[in-house]
Amino acid sequence: MGLKHQAPKPSSKFFSFRYSTIFPLILLFTSFFVFLASPRNVQEPFFRAHFPQFNDDLRDAKFSWNQLCFGPTYEKLKLAVFSKMWPVGPAPGSMERHASTLYHELAARATRFMSSPCLLTEGHGGTYMKVTFISFEIFNKANANTAFDYVHTESVSLVYWRAKMVTNVTVTWHGIWYEIMHSKLLQELLLIPKGWQLADPTAELHEAMPRLVEEIRFFRSYTQHICISSSAGEVLMNIYQLPQRNVQVILNGVDETEFTQDQEAGVRFRDASIVMGVAGRLVRDKGHPLLYEAFSSIVRRHPSVFLLVAGAGPWRRRYAELGPNVKILGALEPLELSQFHTALDVFVNPTLRPQGLDLTLIEAMHTGKPVLTPNYPSIVGTVVVDEEFGYTFSPNVKSFIEALELAIRHGSSVLKRKGLACKKYVVSMFTATKMASAYERFFLCMKNEKYCQYTLSIDCQKFLGVQ
Repeated sequence: MGLKHQAPKPSSKFFSFRYSTIFPLILLFTSFFVFLASPRNVQEPFFRAHFPQFNDDLRDAKFSWNQLCFGPTYEKLKLAVFSKMWPVGPAPGSMERHASTLYHELAARATRFMSSPCLLTEGHGGTYMKVTFISFEIFNKANANTAFDYVHTESVSLVYWRAKMVTNVTVTWHGIWYEIMHSKLLQELLLIPKGWQLADPTAELHEAMPRLVEEIRFFRSYTQHICISSSAGEVLMNIYQLPQRNVQVILNGVDETEFTQDQEAGVRFRDASIVMGVAGRLVRDKGHPLLYEAFSSIVRRHPSVFLLVAGAGPWRRRYAELGPNVKILGALEPLELSQFHTALDVFVNPTLRPQGLDLTLIEAMHTGKPVLTPNYPSIVGTVVVDEEFGYTFSPNVKSFIEALELAIRHGSSVLKRKGLACKKYVVSMFTATKMASAYERFFLCMKNEKYCQYTLSIDCQKFLGVQ
């Protein structure tokens, strides 16, 4: 997140009661009206436009670079990269998984492309400031000996006051405060039983605007910005007022070889009419109060519908209250997660965090499963861009139940067809290979402007946008 690690906040004296309370709520509710628009009406005029072909400067692309087909180059590329954490255990976060996938994929290209990313920090359990300080000192020494072609940081792993000291630095944002404000508002508006609410959720809303203003100011410390969803790119240009040429969209990708079909995985559920599944941390902001309420209603009307829950967290105990129709599997390793997906008819993502790009959706689609997910701009503008890929709902219990009912009514044959469409789409857009190819071309473009042109003679001259 943009402000997870930063310098001390400015004094609250700069923000009057009128500014920090009334104005933020006006902005939040105004943007929320647009934010929760029906998916059919969601428009992203800058990034969602369709292009039959593209032959121009890549820095002017108004869509994700994943939609282009880059050919191999033999240009040597030396990168310094900063990542706060490295994936550890069965349930790493999206940011560290992105870092691991991207850098390993770039390293695997070293023989063919002669690129050599240099990982400066792997998060060895020290405090953030200590790890950053050591890494930055190592970077300065290495850079003084032989200058890096470019520097890449995962969010604020290279904090903004140090980024000012570095030329040619690009940051990939995995969440921004404008999106976080929506998340806090959603959690406040969600109607759930008394006693499950946050202690003082409105206090967080009151603090959101000053933090957003501070974030907007320090974002200019970074030379280039890469967003992992089209909607985030829109926000950085329209709200944060960053120049168009300084904002690019490169979507996350996963190692598609980890997600294979296991036909025996769903044998034990052959008596179920529909098997649904959810994966990830079982915490409040991931939407588990919402799913708990919705599925409690569904299971009373559809006793042959099952829910598989993969993950760990406090909501595990609540799901156990729903009886034998809910199977709690705990946190799963990647191979087990693939088997989990194969057993499903539809993957459910109830998240209340409309930020970044949720990898759980992409992973499920790679196994040929349709998805059922909130209609956030980052999702309907980038992932679930067609009704054939699944179902979307507004983040409230009533809308959620309606989407679940529709999936049940459609049945396994329709869900299977939708899953095949999902598989075809994500293989063309959300793979580690596609992601790494786009990042490599971006870094080469920053190093040598000739690589900013598309198409070059080495390129596939193929546009992969959804028509």
